[in-house]
Amino acid sequence: MAEKRTYPNGVTCWIALEVPDTDAASRFYGALFGWEFTNIMPTGAPPYLMASLDGADVAAISGSSGSPRWTTFIATDDIDATASALERAGGTILDLPRDAGAYGRAATARDPQGAEFDLWQAAEHPGSQLVNVPGTWNFSDLQTTDREAAQQFYSEVFGWQFVDVGLAMIAVPGYGDYLAATSDPQIYERQAGAPEGFADVIGAIETVPASSHWRVKFSVADRAESMKLVKELGGTVLATDDQYWADLADIRDPQGAEFTISDFHDPR
Repeated sequence: MAEKRTYPNGVTCWIALEVPDTDAASRFYGALFGWEFTNIMPTGAPPYLMASLDGADVAAISGSSGSPRWTTFIATDDIDATASALERAGGTILDLPRDAGAYGRAATARDPQGAEFDLWQAAEHPGSQLVNVPGTWNFSDLQTTDREAAQQFYSEVFGWQFVDVGLAMIAVPGYGDYLAATSDPQIYERQAGAPEGFADVIGAIETVPASSHWRVKFSVADRAESMKLVKELGGTVLATDDQYWADLADIRDPQGAEFTISDFHDPR
């Protein structure tokens, strides 16, 4: 069995969808991304559907009576210490650190600008096992009403740095070296010619006029075909954006959860 992909402290590591109808969500995302699902909860308990692609865990879907949304998890080596640091920096812990069976420990948090996310201290489940290929998670981007304040908060809590590679990006110092030593030994060869520090990047940060939030982005092989499929499955294409590195489209699923698809192209 291949060694699990692991995530060091401060790196976004997992995503989960909360929706009222998990069966409908599994049909939509299964058809859109090719995912298969396994309910890991015992009979009679609310479902928690583990999504996989080519046998690798990529995301999860759980039931919720709240607003449908994708949640991003940030890895921590010590969830209690991180929760305390987060509160000292002006954030809020919405759900205290709690056990998630043998998989790990989780907590729900909100940054000072209002963007919610989860903390994850891994045990048996480190996080997403397949990323950055069509049908999988690419990045989670922070959309914030106050970029300067958000950068100060996340730098204090997680040690993040922020780099400009044509877009303002979030970087975890040393993450590229970590990947090269573990799950992605060819990262520097593959990214030859990319902007300096790009191997450490985990997402983007951008300013929005209202409602700070984390936005999940998925890789697709063909944006046009994916947008067509979204519409056929009852979803909505909200907007498109052609960027230097990728062609993007903002999507709303049939239950109202929003995300972005990204068709990567290498301009080099």
